[in-house]
Amino acid sequence: MNPAYWHVALPSAPFTTLTYTEPEYLPTSVWGAGMRVVVPVGGSTRMGILVKRFTERPADLPESVALKTLLWPVEREALLSADYMALAENLAARQMEHTGRVLEILLPSGVRAVTFSFRLYDKRFPARLTPKALRGLSPDDLRILAALWADGRMTVAATKRHEKQQEFCSLAQDPPWPIRPTAKRQMEICEYLWDNGPTARPMLSRELGAGATQPLNTLISNGLVTVGPPPEFHEPEVCVLEPEDHLVDGDGAPEATDEQALALDDLAAALSDDTPQVRLVHGVTGSGKTLVYLRLAEQAVAGGRSVLLLAPEVALACSLYRAATQHFPGRSVRLYHGYQQPSRREQAFMEVAASTGPEIIVGTRSALFLPVADPAFIVLDEEHDGSFKQEERLAYQAKEVAHFLVSRSGGLLVLGSATPDVKTYQAVEQGAISKVCMSTRVGGNELPPVEFVDLRESPPDEGPFAPISAELLKSTVARGEQAVIMLNRRGYAPVMYCLDCGKVARCSNCDVGLTYHKSRERLVCHYCGAAEPFPRLCECGGASYLPMGEGTENVEEALAHLLPPDAGVLRLDRDSTRRPGRMEAILADFAAGKAKVLVGTQMLSKGHHFPDVTLVIVVDGDLGLNVPDYRAAERMFQLMVQVSGRAGRGDKPGRVLIQTRNPEHYCWQYVKRVDYEGFFEKEVALRKKYSYPPFTHLALLRMNYPGDFAGGHQAIMDLVKILGSLGKELGIRVLGPAPSPIGLLRGRKRYQCLIKGGDWAAIRGLYAEVRKRLSPHSKIRVSLDLDPVNML
Repeated sequence: MNPAYWHVALPSAPFTTLTYTEPEYLPTSVWGAGMRVVVPVGGSTRMGILVKRFTERPADLPESVALKTLLWPVEREALLSADYMALAENLAARQMEHTGRVLEILLPSGVRAVTFSFRLYDKRFPARLTPKALRGLSPDDLRILAALWADGRMTVAATKRHEKQQEFCSLAQDPPWPIRPTAKRQMEICEYLWDNGPTARPMLSRELGAGATQPLNTLISNGLVTVGPPPEFHEPEVCVLEPEDHLVDGDGAPEATDEQALALDDLAAALSDDTPQVRLVHGVTGSGKTLVYLRLAEQAVAGGRSVLLLAPEVALACSLYRAATQHFPGRSVRLYHGYQQPSRREQAFMEVAASTGPEIIVGTRSALFLPVADPAFIVLDEEHDGSFKQEERLAYQAKEVAHFLVSRSGGLLVLGSATPDVKTYQAVEQGAISKVCMSTRVGGNELPPVEFVDLRESPPDEGPFAPISAELLKSTVARGEQAVIMLNRRGYAPVMYCLDCGKVARCSNCDVGLTYHKSRERLVCHYCGAAEPFPRLCECGGASYLPMGEGTENVEEALAHLLPPDAGVLRLDRDSTRRPGRMEAILADFAAGKAKVLVGTQMLSKGHHFPDVTLVIVVDGDLGLNVPDYRAAERMFQLMVQVSGRAGRGDKPGRVLIQTRNPEHYCWQYVKRVDYEGFFEKEVALRKKYSYPPFTHLALLRMNYPGDFAGGHQAIMDLVKILGSLGKELGIRVLGPAPSPIGLLRGRKRYQCLIKGGDWAAIRGLYAEVRKRLSPHSKIRVSLDLDPVNML
């Protein structure tokens, strides 16, 4: 009898798909597509995923090639369903990657690695047997093991995760740290932990060298560094303990309003339909979209089907998780996101795969890759947010993945936003997606009026604030009310200008200026993370620098001088929330009224519900409007409307001030009226005129190489000779290659091609040709980003 053949995807290097034969010592019924198996690869033993079975030798496999056999199954039933494997293969086809490469990114590390042994209950064998040891057994021994496996006397025994056995070092306080200037090693340790977060002690020793042991012990004894188990990053136990009444957008309405009820009727009918459905819930900030999501989740769970509620950021996912746990008392609600410990993500993955009942899962985009059976209802709240697009490693758009899932399960996909993505709304206009409107706030509160402060006529005289902004802020605090101040730029000063030579301090690894962080006394690159002490000498020998521009640190400092000492000012940005639990603590303290002012970046612009906030000030409304990105105006409109929605959510009316030096920009008239439809009509007309999405397919072909690779530039410039004509043959337009807007990043020179066309297949064809042309140059990395979010 001829053996059967299997294609096996390797979720580890080289990430290819190999062909194996079924072994004769195990029956054919043991194997199934989507199952994890142990396979020999060269001299090693790897985890593989069974993809497809063939009864005949694949035609593209020469007879001269000797095939190895599958070694052993890791489970008795396939871990990954047919739908899951279809998703992996779909993503692989889109990105022209091997299925194994996709699975390496989709599966938690412990699920795709051979980190287990087999437990044997038979005196003829040792109690534990490693997968590698199976390769040395005789055919007779393997047949005996097959019988033990069939009888349940051979099982998989998982190994303990290393992070549970290690001590982690964590910073106990934010900078500035009370360390003597001469204690450079102590400062180096603090800087490393600040940039990299809590780190296992052995890892810290490897990264900083053996000489770091004594300084680390000193920091521990002085209370600046703590040592203990792995920290909890936004874990369920932490999230559920926080105050539940200040973060959920539109909560406080246990009974549905008339508008919510109408939305529910429409969406419930779509959920009951057996065919896949997509709905846009276009609801203003504070309209109570969360309650609608939870009521629909009730219906799905009552029907025995699963639910995924997704948010673009971890903090918003935690808010949604709290709302869900309150709404479903006594029922398990699962929180899943990429900042959790690997062991917790692995455990969640395996539990969901084994689940036989409906699951309620709350999380970020990575939760889409849990092996959820029969998802009936998927929500992407704040669907316009760029965080739903992943661009590193494997590029994918969460909306496309979610649509693929509901198309397989016949479920309902809900995209929720007060400021939808222009492409989403165009799909509504064309009839491809249905829309549900929620145009009023819960409780009947009006949206706050938006006013603009022309900084050309009213320049700042108290820090970054124009006179009217400063006065309104003082009066708001004097009345006992709260204010939110947004500046979407962290640090103290984004530019450090040398007064002696006129040059700006720049990162040596990236083609960008260094940002001054006063609390750390460091110049920091916000792209690669490189930092250097400040004060420092310029390359001209001068030491006189002028800080230019403002960051959130600068604003925080200005507020300390502008407001009474007892007002209290909190800062919410990436720097202030690096330590575990800091984000939750900051939001909880502001909700409790311990501070009257919260200053921060776009992190505070959406999802947060603070009833006492009556004033929102945007310090620099022009920031981001003039970047080389066709979405610049759309992003600014979305951000301004979202942050404006933080004001006036309680009993008192709100007010919004946006400081700008360009009040004539077309974006502002629509922000002032909170007129999404008007903005959409203006923006979509410009997109059509200049042939940008949604009127064309857009892709970025990115190429980069080490800065010291002499042949890199010429290899890429050689493409200029062929890409234009090749693009014409394929019916697409190719612009470039040209240096990227950030031409040097992390020591690698960067180039890109902007590709426009009406056919994704043609764009992929061009990408395949570029990879072929550059394949002789191993130092050049090439990637394709379909429908890019980040144009830099």
